[in-house]
Amino acid sequence: MRRLVYGLGRSGLGVLGYLKRHGFSAHFYDDRLKPEEVAQAEALGFSLEPDLTPGHFQQVIAAPGVPIQHPRLAALREGGAEIIGEAELVYRHSQTPLIGITGTAGKTSCTLFTGHFLRALGFKAVEGGNIDPPLANVVDEAEVVAVEMSSFQLERIVYFRPRVAVLLLLGVDHLDRHGSLEAYHAAKLNLIKNLTAQDALVYNAKDPHILAGIEGNPAQRYPFEPGASPRETNLNAALQAALAYAHIVLREQPGRAWAVEPSEQGLEPFRALAPWPEARYEVFAQMGGLQFIDDSIATRIDSVRTALEAAPAPVAWILGGVDKGAPVEELLEVVERKVGLILAVGQDGPRLAAPFRGRVEVVEIAEPDGRKALREAVLEARRQLNHGSVLLAPLATSFDQFKDYKERSRVFREVVFELGGRRG
Repeated sequence: MRRLVYGLGRSGLGVLGYLKRHGFSAHFYDDRLKPEEVAQAEALGFSLEPDLTPGHFQQVIAAPGVPIQHPRLAALREGGAEIIGEAELVYRHSQTPLIGITGTAGKTSCTLFTGHFLRALGFKAVEGGNIDPPLANVVDEAEVVAVEMSSFQLERIVYFRPRVAVLLLLGVDHLDRHGSLEAYHAAKLNLIKNLTAQDALVYNAKDPHILAGIEGNPAQRYPFEPGASPRETNLNAALQAALAYAHIVLREQPGRAWAVEPSEQGLEPFRALAPWPEARYEVFAQMGGLQFIDDSIATRIDSVRTALEAAPAPVAWILGGVDKGAPVEELLEVVERKVGLILAVGQDGPRLAAPFRGRVEVVEIAEPDGRKALREAVLEARRQLNHGSVLLAPLATSFDQFKDYKERSRVFREVVFELGGRRG
């Protein structure tokens, strides 16, 4: 079979490494070739394919960053090529059981928590997928893999079937890629389309979109309830995912020995030890009656809504950066109920704050330097509030003032401690 790996980067290079280990031949192509990535691909023994004439390849493994509607992919498909992604490739050629985890928010922490609980049970478990490392890099080293899966990965699966599927939340995101909310949700729900009665489905029992999407699915059901914070919600989901997989193993391998009892009670001591990824909702400091909360990664409507609900009122909400096109008006109800002050920073902060003017006080911080802007925001929050919380949940990307959301998180924390915050 003539294979083409379309798109390098983390996923594409992981696929090439996987193909080499499994003895498969392939060529590679990328619309924006980077010399260092080409060198890595060639060092693995693969060559660049400049000719993408339709009919030349039987299978194309496309990286998630390549839109499924890309004209070249469409032409290759019309020429008879099967278009799949990394997860589908791995599913077809590796026997390791997979726990697929998706949702509009919470995927990374839930994936890390799931791996944590699985290891507590005694499994040789690893995490991979949409987080580092790629699934292809780790699948053959593990007894089970907790796999974070994006809609871009899920829209190019065919037969992929996880033993446990986890649906966290179906909200709004990536409409620029999928074209509509319905198409975005359909891509997410691809995770469960091949489940059987021998598999398990872990799902948010309070999400109406999920409840509608799972109707008629034959998998064994493990509902979870959202918690009081994003951490608690994703811990609840991960605990059910680990237990669901343990129940499958108990059924299929009845003589297996366990490190701890495969029950909620047996895993309860491990909840407090679960690793929390950086730059996600965390009360990290206090200053007088104010709690300071870092949720720098919250750039989606649903993530921000969850953060605002969890933060103690009144909330001084630090908002802004580079707008992703979020329908901010959807937050009006929670903003009126929880927020006492909006601090608009960055390139699009004032525009994002505009729908809330007249309902909540908005202070625009025009300082272009990111560190100075966050410092001014903290000082202003401290001037206006003597209790409640100061929440960084920007609803926008960081690239106007910071390298990435992690740097934005680090600077925010540094500023708070410089101004007298103490660890919460």
